[in-house]
Amino acid sequence: MWPCITICRPLLLKLRSRYAFSKDTRQTLVSPSKLIFRPSASCTGVGKKWTRPTGYDTGLKTYNSLTKQKEPLILAQEGIATWYSCGPTVYDHAHLGHACSYVRFDIIQRVLSRVFGINVIHVMVITDIDDKIIRRALEKSVSPTVLARMYEEEFKNDMLALKVLPPAVYLRVTENIPQIVAFIEGIIRNEHAYATKQGDVYFDIGSIGDRYGWCNRSEMAKKRDSRDFALWKASKPQEPSWESPWGKGRPGWHIECSTIASSVFGSQLDIHSGGIDLAFPHHENEIAQCEAYHQCGQWGNYFLHSGHLHLKGSAEKMSKSLNNYITIKDFLESYSANEFRMFCLLTKYRSAIDYSDASLNEARSSLATITAFTHDAQAYMRGQLQCPAVEEGALWERLAETKANVVRALADDFDTPRVVNAIMSLVYHGNRHLQPITKPDRSPRSPAVFGAFLAYIREVFEVLGGAHSVDSSGTLENVVEQLARFRSDVRAFALSVQDTPPGEPTHASPSPCSEKLPLLKACDTLRKDLASMGTAVVHQGSQAKRKGEMREGIIHRAR
Repeated sequence: MWPCITICRPLLLKLRSRYAFSKDTRQTLVSPSKLIFRPSASCTGVGKKWTRPTGYDTGLKTYNSLTKQKEPLILAQEGIATWYSCGPTVYDHAHLGHACSYVRFDIIQRVLSRVFGINVIHVMVITDIDDKIIRRALEKSVSPTVLARMYEEEFKNDMLALKVLPPAVYLRVTENIPQIVAFIEGIIRNEHAYATKQGDVYFDIGSIGDRYGWCNRSEMAKKRDSRDFALWKASKPQEPSWESPWGKGRPGWHIECSTIASSVFGSQLDIHSGGIDLAFPHHENEIAQCEAYHQCGQWGNYFLHSGHLHLKGSAEKMSKSLNNYITIKDFLESYSANEFRMFCLLTKYRSAIDYSDASLNEARSSLATITAFTHDAQAYMRGQLQCPAVEEGALWERLAETKANVVRALADDFDTPRVVNAIMSLVYHGNRHLQPITKPDRSPRSPAVFGAFLAYIREVFEVLGGAHSVDSSGTLENVVEQLARFRSDVRAFALSVQDTPPGEPTHASPSPCSEKLPLLKACDTLRKDLASMGTAVVHQGSQAKRKGEMREGIIHRAR
């Protein structure tokens, strides 16, 4: 049911070699005078029209920021989705706002691949040259390259800790400067950009008419239009620079993504993703650049944007500029990656999400409920939990209904809250049949259906990237067993009696000294507490061992 299709690296390399910029390729472009532009979509939605792609209809629907509504997901090639995402600008620690976006899109990519059998070819850019990087490097008295590599490595480690699958390839901006220069030359040749005397190059918004969204910007004398944005920035003192036809300089922010996405996927892209804050101007500018270079009416077919992460009670997003962020590393000292993933699953990927202890505790509680059900169902399957007769037929029907509901939810814009609700409902109905009884009633047992429940729940969370949340490896039992053995050692010490000095009378039944009595009391309290949680500890010397109970130090999960 969940076909696991891995990223095809040879296909990625083939795509990139096919669309790499070369002199011959640039010469075959259509002359601007013969080009008729078709209206295309804008991330800002200002009077634009989206053209439904032709190709393979996946049967899924996804919310497209280009149209502001759900659209059928149609891919250029059957079983393959080309996907580009804006990666980090590596000048500082990644925070939970970043993590939220990357985890949410990781979930979607896993679903496409493992539920619907679509091979996602994902490319991500690493912005390793930027105004912020240069400023931070000067503050720290290190080179921009050293600073960028340090935070790039930290970012990748953070993603690994959050169980985010890496893209097929990371591409650094600084390693693609020749391609960026060639891309800018192509836009200039198509009469959609111009160079200034100062050595800057700007995109000419006026050349594309109403194909661009409107915004308010300050007027700058060296621009033709206040909305024109930089493709190439002339070099300044103490800044890294590269040679270009316009003099030394470095790329603008927006051009890097257009160039790198095009260098791999060419003139057509299935899916582009990023945080909602990137919709304008970044993604708007990407669209303008790519359609101007490729002379096409619609470059990217679907733009998916994740909602902001807000601190509870604040209208502002979590960001470094507002100094209201929590780093991923600091977060993982208090919560697990599974808890954060569940936190993301509980809301739709494109919705804003409030961060608070209460919302994290809700995610933690949901995982705890699933884990508790897992242990009880396993105890029932082992014969350690006695319950009334199970309505097996009803449970099989409930499982089949849940499977259908999960697929429907995922096909409807990757609706993970509905998926979680369906799983929690399945757990609820399973728990209703796992009510313990003190005396076996010799009714028929139905362990197979609970095995099917557990297998399916585990399968769903493996698909969503949280496999260990329902792990049945026995880790918890091992921890409790070690706790019981520690209690046994403490109790044995408390009951020990010092040797009687020579010449003093020996008592027939020696008692522990008074200083050790609090230890015995603590051991008894721990035993009672474990019993209330379904773990019975039996003294090794007990002659009243009942069937199913084991020696002290080994746990017995009764309920």
